[in-house]
Amino acid sequence: MDFELTPEQRRIQTLAREFAENEVAPLAREADATRTFPMALVPRMAALGLLGGSVAEEYGGTGMDAISFALVCEELGRADSSVRGFLTVHAGLVASCIQRWGSDEQKRRYLPRLASGEFIGCYCLTEPEAGSDAASITTSAREDGDGYVLNGEKIWITNGNIASVAIVLAQANPEARHKGICAFLIEADTPGFLREKMPGLELGHRASDHAHITFADCRVPKAALLGAAGEGFTVAMSALDRGRLGVAAGAVGVGQACLDACVAFARARRQFGQRIGDFQMVQATLAEMAAEIEAARLLVYRAAWLQDQGQPATRAASIAKLYATDAAARAASEAVSLHGNRGYSNEYPVERFYRDIKGLQIYEGSTNIQRIIIARDLLGREQK
Repeated sequence: MDFELTPEQRRIQTLAREFAENEVAPLAREADATRTFPMALVPRMAALGLLGGSVAEEYGGTGMDAISFALVCEELGRADSSVRGFLTVHAGLVASCIQRWGSDEQKRRYLPRLASGEFIGCYCLTEPEAGSDAASITTSAREDGDGYVLNGEKIWITNGNIASVAIVLAQANPEARHKGICAFLIEADTPGFLREKMPGLELGHRASDHAHITFADCRVPKAALLGAAGEGFTVAMSALDRGRLGVAAGAVGVGQACLDACVAFARARRQFGQRIGDFQMVQATLAEMAAEIEAARLLVYRAAWLQDQGQPATRAASIAKLYATDAAARAASEAVSLHGNRGYSNEYPVERFYRDIKGLQIYEGSTNIQRIIIARDLLGREQK
């Protein structure tokens, strides 16, 4: 097995790393403190080809393979999970979903605008009573003449208040359960598309835009269907494989950032006349952290490689997300402890990493949902 990145993948990794270090990281602390997404980064991401990373060149994208996109998410995750989350939703969920399921007209209208940053995308699945159980969504899509009328609500929609276009999952035939779900492409200025910021103060990802979206007799034409009627559940699940990979890669970035911060601090901080890094318990912590982050990285790259080969990658993506987010959570906890009182305030970024990583264990399918996906794939269906 060849673990070497191609020259193009290394170029993209370097580009993303320099952008993350020089432009994203300097804004992260203030963006987190003010709960404001740094919109100035959007045109820069477009110019660098990151917004259209998963979009084919014929639609204005850069046509990145899955490994390259994972590298970008990893580097952004090292700097700011809110910016990484923005890109995972915009490019990893919305743009890639339109590219796979969209009609020619939908691709021509939306993909170039998403790649250029003229449009920002959001993905509307989660509801107050539906998240992990996507088949139980209650947002309704009633067929009416030459279109559909949507009613219902979505919560915790990343990019929701700044988005120009949304992929919306709605139930058109409740008796059919998941086979009655439809996916729609809805522009945010459509009458009946109402949005507001989620209430309360988030634990982490405070610079992310999280919206509560309500559909009040929101009428859309049948041309807004993404895929065929009744294919919405399949559309949603296919998008989540790529979304989970972006989350897993971002978690690797968070873990690596924690390790980097701990190594630097262990070299600089002195107690009892020596560097704290010279104490064996600190060394053991750093060694375990390094081993787990490297293992997580290889799981992410393998899942991305499977996607690039066109092979089934659902289980691999779930394994990568499960392990990478848990490993990064352990790394963040150890990083705060190692930094002592400094790690307990936002003077050092490890405090933000500690808060952010919990979100990665929850969205795009919680840790326990990943365990269910993996186990069911191992067991298969019961033979009757």
